[in-house]
Amino acid sequence: MAHETRILSIHFLHRHLYGTAGLALLIGLYLLTGLTGHEPWRGDDARYFGSVYSMLQGEGLLFPQIAGEPFVEYPPLYYWCAALLSFITQGVLSPHEGIRLASVLFTALTVYWVAASAGRLYGQSARIPAALLIFACLGLILHSHETQPLLALMAMTSLVISGITLVPERPLQGSLQAGLGCTLAILSTGISGMLLTVPLFVLAIVASPECRTPRASGGLLAGLTLAACAGGLWPLLLHLQQPELFALWRQRQWQHVAGHGFSFNEVIRLAKLLSWFLWPLWPLAFWALWHERKRLFHLRWLLPILSVIITLIFLIFSADPSQATLLPLLPPMALLAAGGLPTLRRGAANAFDWFSAMTFGILAILVWIAWTSLMLSWPPGFARYVARIAPAFALDNAWLRTFAGILICVLWFCLAWRLPRRPERGAANWAMGVTMLWCLAVTLLLPWFDHSRSYRDMISALNKALVPYAGECVTGNKLPDPVRSMLDYYAKLRTVPASSDTASCRLLLTYTDYRTENAADTSGWELIGEWGRGGGKQLETLRLFIRPDQ
Repeated sequence: MAHETRILSIHFLHRHLYGTAGLALLIGLYLLTGLTGHEPWRGDDARYFGSVYSMLQGEGLLFPQIAGEPFVEYPPLYYWCAALLSFITQGVLSPHEGIRLASVLFTALTVYWVAASAGRLYGQSARIPAALLIFACLGLILHSHETQPLLALMAMTSLVISGITLVPERPLQGSLQAGLGCTLAILSTGISGMLLTVPLFVLAIVASPECRTPRASGGLLAGLTLAACAGGLWPLLLHLQQPELFALWRQRQWQHVAGHGFSFNEVIRLAKLLSWFLWPLWPLAFWALWHERKRLFHLRWLLPILSVIITLIFLIFSADPSQATLLPLLPPMALLAAGGLPTLRRGAANAFDWFSAMTFGILAILVWIAWTSLMLSWPPGFARYVARIAPAFALDNAWLRTFAGILICVLWFCLAWRLPRRPERGAANWAMGVTMLWCLAVTLLLPWFDHSRSYRDMISALNKALVPYAGECVTGNKLPDPVRSMLDYYAKLRTVPASSDTASCRLLLTYTDYRTENAADTSGWELIGEWGRGGGKQLETLRLFIRPDQ
């Protein structure tokens, strides 16, 4: 009896720990780790924070702003959600921590809709592998933990795909869902959101036998009509309320869409970027396409293939191969990979499984080496590099962090060792490895990263120097968006653009990094002080000048 009870308890543990409940726990741990405990970081995290912070101050509610100036990069869907979540959690989280909850929300929605699509396309057994593969993709790790509006486009792309997969069974519900996704994609990124989602409706009707029935095609046309009508509401309202900002946004949209195209070298660079950004999705996706090459015109393969092709064409002609712009590729690539995973031969599946375990074991060792360089200054060469990137960094709670890091590694090893032998074992091992590595890096290295990538200390020192000049205007010379955003957040300082009439401003603030050193013309100005952030090629410097004749 005791033996049977033990077997039942082990079976219950396996079913829940390695089933849907365990998957939800793993995704929650992955998304919430690193959300708090650090300031906005240089780059996109600081840049897009500025627009949400302006909304929290009651500014730019219809059209995003940074420090009082229009920010035309993206429409306001992500910023609205981030501002709402930050407002709701303001008693618990700081503004920049609450704002990042929007990234958690859109990433979680993406995982859910991709899993739902995989279940309809390839069977219910494909739901968990699809969820594991997309949230464990290398390209998603940093972006899902920063303030990133393109996560909204990724989520809406997955919603459109999920809606279209529902059309053959429930045409009206699926079409409305896809139409809503297309509408919100337009509200996420504008014309680019429309170009990445609207063609899926038309191509599904034309090329897929499942969508050519009268009910399915009629439903898709109804969803497309909904998207066309609802998607134009925000631009119409902006045109009526603020026509000059609408003209500015429209001009920027067409510039972004009608890029000059890539040269051969740029295509090669994009291919290199895709090779690691989409890992481990693209090898599994290519295998799926080869294995199912005679059935590619079925909806289960045609829909994600069309989405990948449309997105790649857009990336090539928009000439914007930054990492974040690749995020809309993740949902369709994850679906292709999930469809190909069950067809892997045993040798390939075992190789993927062992490669996952070995890869993250080695990467965990590298994280520990970085930790010893911080804690013990060993190895010396690496310790000197770490010190150069983050000058004057002081480590705290070292032994507590060491114990927590060891606990994370032991837990990962035990879970991976007891992982059931199933077709999705490789994907599960990869997802657990990514979660372990992210949790380990946050536990051991988060203070160092925060010290090296945060603007707080630099701007706080600048703010002290501005105390004698309180109330005076400051001219900003070539200040990037992240810096203007952080100046507004930490110092409540909004600079006057250098292109405007600044004759009355006797203070000048300049910005330089290793690429723009000495780019500002400061002849006729007297230096008050300078403040830096980071070191080496990550060094950024703010310099404050005053007119000597005033």
